[in-house]
Amino acid sequence: MTEIETLNGEVRGCQRCRLAQTRKLAVPGEGSERADLLFIGEAPGFWENEQGRPFVGPAGQLLDELLALIGVKRATVYISNVVKCRPPGNREPLPDEIAACAGYLDRLIAALKPKVVVTLGRYSMARFFPPGKSMKELHGKVVWRDGMACVAMYHPAAVLRQASLRPVIEADFRTIPGILAQAKAGAAQQEQAEAEQLSLF
Repeated sequence: MTEIETLNGEVRGCQRCRLAQTRKLAVPGEGSERADLLFIGEAPGFWENEQGRPFVGPAGQLLDELLALIGVKRATVYISNVVKCRPPGNREPLPDEIAACAGYLDRLIAALKPKVVVTLGRYSMARFFPPGKSMKELHGKVVWRDGMACVAMYHPAAVLRQASLRPVIEADFRTIPGILAQAKAGAAQQEQAEAEQLSLF
């Protein structure tokens, strides 16, 4: 069993916070364990709670469309959420709920080692970007964390609520292939530098 499979098993049985009492199913991440692209949303919604899978409702359908827009198949990326259980009534996750799940996301990133992390919505954005800035200010921006390119984007659910955001998120998604290429090139350069350093000994 891989580290990610072990992690997902722990998520399914998690009792770390109050959301375990109201959920139907916990929702671990899913996708390719060799993915270069990791998408992190906020929390499961109604359909995710029913199926135990991330992004399977209307927001997930839009995410699939956005991936198709840039020629990426869902099966080749990895998709997860900041919080693994649906908050009652789709309310926003509370700080202690986010904290209870934080270790799962840390372990996922350590095991997956993605080249690019795409944050979908402000809760995942807050994990990687400096505080005090709004989504309107940061969407489409890139910060580098531990060798990963982290890109802030609107959550597909926000786009469904506000149709005027659709061209914005489509434009942001179109930057992903270039960011991924840049991240891969940077990783290759880093590996070469490390190999050259080792050859000196």
